[in-house]
Formats: sequence, structure tokens, C-alpha cells
Amino acid sequence: MNLRLIAANVINEVTEGRSLTDSLALAFQKMKDARDRAFVQAVCYGVCRFYTRLDVVLSNLLVKPMSAKDGDVHALILVGLYQLMEMRVPPHAAVSETVNATEDLKKAWARGFVNAILREYLRRQEEVTSIWQDDEEAKYAHPDWWIASTKKAWPSEWQAIMAANNEHPPFSIRVNRLHISRADYLKQLEANNINASLIPETQDGIMLDAPIHAEELPGFQKGDVSVQDGAAQLAVDLLELTPGLHVLDACAAPGGKLTHMLEREPKLASITAVEKDATRMRTIKENLTRLQLQAECVCHDVLDAAAWWNGESFDRILLDAPCSASGVIRRHPDIKLLREPTDIPALAEEQYHLLKSLWALLKPGGLLVYATCSFFPEENANVVQRFISAHADASEDKITAAWGQTCAIGRQVLPGEHGMDGFYYARLRKGI
Repeated sequence: MNLRLIAANVINEVTEGRSLTDSLALAFQKMKDARDRAFVQAVCYGVCRFYTRLDVVLSNLLVKPMSAKDGDVHALILVGLYQLMEMRVPPHAAVSETVNATEDLKKAWARGFVNAILREYLRRQEEVTSIWQDDEEAKYAHPDWWIASTKKAWPSEWQAIMAANNEHPPFSIRVNRLHISRADYLKQLEANNINASLIPETQDGIMLDAPIHAEELPGFQKGDVSVQDGAAQLAVDLLELTPGLHVLDACAAPGGKLTHMLEREPKLASITAVEKDATRMRTIKENLTRLQLQAECVCHDVLDAAAWWNGESFDRILLDAPCSASGVIRRHPDIKLLREPTDIPALAEEQYHLLKSLWALLKPGGLLVYATCSFFPEENANVVQRFISAHADASEDKITAAWGQTCAIGRQVLPGEHGMDGFYYARLRKGI
């Protein structure tokens, strides 16, 4: 099948509600060539990243709007426009290969239509570019509601956030200090001609100058290193782990923070990882096996404590709460297509309910770290403030750090800040 059509089918599935990761995984099952996969992935990520811009361009090339039943053709045109606007594909190849992709659509009219639209763009490129640059939704490549919400939350930083969301993410790794020091691992990278530098805000993080396959990292298979963004690595320091503690990782998948805790403090009395999704639990166990670590893994809804909890309170709880994922859009650009404005208040209620439920599992004097990969206050400081106001035994344990922004409660790393993903952290201490 034509690679452009494969990409268009993936994009069309995303617009219908399927995640880009899941849709690509299904497409890749039928593709053997690594270069073909790389091309399709680059196109799909790019179209999702700049979807609103591409759609505005297309609307200015159409005489009348396209029918909703022709989502496949719509997606294919966006694939063609992305190649012409953002990729180094020669225009004649981008047009001809995209037009040829219509042969499998079983829509006789599509060939001439797609050809006409793409050639019209090439003729009017300068004019159309001027139009989308004056359209805020197209210029910043985010839905209008997302732009408005970001402006409200971060009036001085919103443009930088938009720009960071549209960039390709950095390739950051975490060194397993049980196996090797960060300084020595950096030397190994240098010996393998892999350019990299330390992430100064972290104790174990390194950022590569260019992404590579994880399997190409020295010592990856034997557990010397893991792929993890620098902002996600900050959680372990905030937990203040010491030998003999009982720890709960309440929403543990995919296991990055869990394994980091075990690497940092191997003499914990216990660590329990709870994840309700069986597929994601398998990923946790695979990561534990590769890193030669052990944890008690519970595949269950963490809210149903009666079904999995033995009644022994925890000294530390990490709640990496489900959220809008607004801080990791550059890694998952389909978020801009999948999220709706109503999702934010609904997620905030879920986050509050998780906090309220897990608080009962924390020992007096214990510490709970609340984390999200979001930059919306509705999911972060507002949730924590509401919780503290309703719980007399809960107080903020202030975070003093050189990274991020000070919030009303907790700290926020904005997307792109320190080269990191967007992450929010707050610490809560339970009264004795």
C-alpha cells in the first residue's frame, strides 16, 4: 500500500478518537521496512503537530467545505500539504505520490481533486502562507480553546509554551546508579561517538544531542540506562526516600518513576506499584526485568483499596495523576486533536477523588507527592488547594528547587523549560 495512504488512514483514525500511538502500532504490523515506518511516523506526527495550520490552509484552497464522509480524502490532502510545507520531499514527488494514493480509496473523483488542491497550493503558496500567519489558530498550531486556556493560565509565557509544544522533543535518559555513575556513563557515550550533556536539574539525567534507538544506547539491554525525560526524573528527589520506608506508586505505568525509586533507594522495606490496565502492567514488569529490579505489582484500580491493600499504611505515596497531558504535547501531538475543553474539569474531579482516596493510605507524618504532566492550574495547584482546604491534617511541604516556576502551591516546569517536558509537582505532609 502507498505510504501516504497509510499515513492518511492513521490520521483519519486519530480524528475519530484513536490515539496516534495505537493507530501507528496497528499500521506498523503490516510494514516490514524500517525506513517506511520512519517515513510514515514522521508524516503522522507532523500532521498531528500542525493539524490546525494545515486545515486552515486547506480551507483557503477549497471552493466549498468537504463532506464529513470523505475524511480519508481530507486526511490524505493534509498529508500532501505537510510534505509540501514542512518536509524536504521534492514537490513533484510529494504531489504525484499523494495523488497515486487515491487509487486505493475507491473514489474515482479523488484523484483529480487531490491533484488540483495540491497544485493550487503550489501556485498560491505565498498568498496562503500570509493568510495562515494572520490566523492565530493556524499560526500557533493549537485549537482556539487551547490557546485561550494557555493565555489565561500563563499570560507571559503562553507563546513560548505554544512554540515548545510544536518542537521535536529532546532525547533524555536516566542512568541507573546501581550499575554505573552518571559521569562514567557519559564517558561511555563519548567513546561511542554519541554527543550528550548532563541535565543539571537532575542527579541522574543526560540529554543526547540527537535521538537514537534505545537499543543503541550502551548497556541498555543490561539495565544501565533508561529513556526518561528530565522533568519526570525530579519526582524521586521530592519523595525523600530513605532505607526502610514503605512506598506506594499509585498510578505506576509505564514504570519510569517506579524503577527510578528502586535505583535510588534499594533498601526500601517495600514498594507497591498499582496499575489497572493489564497491558500497561506488562510494560512495568518488562522494565523491572530489564533493570534487574523487583516490586510488588498489583493490576487493579487503585481506588478499590479493599481489593488490594493489606492495611499497612505507606510512608510515601507517589500520585502521578491521570491528566490532560498538556505538558507532553511535543511527544504526543495527537493530544491537541483528542482533548476537549470539557476534559479539564472532568480530569480535575478525578484527580481530587484520587487524592482524597489515597490520603487514607498514608501514615501520619508521611509524604505524598502529587504530579501531573499538565500546565493547567485547574489540574494542579487548584486541585491541591481544594484538597488542603478540606483536610485539616494535610499541609503543603514546600518545594525549594532551582527548576521550574513557583505556583500558589507546588512548582511547575513549563514545556521546553530547562529542555524538559511540562510537569507539575506538589508535596503534601500528613499531620501526626
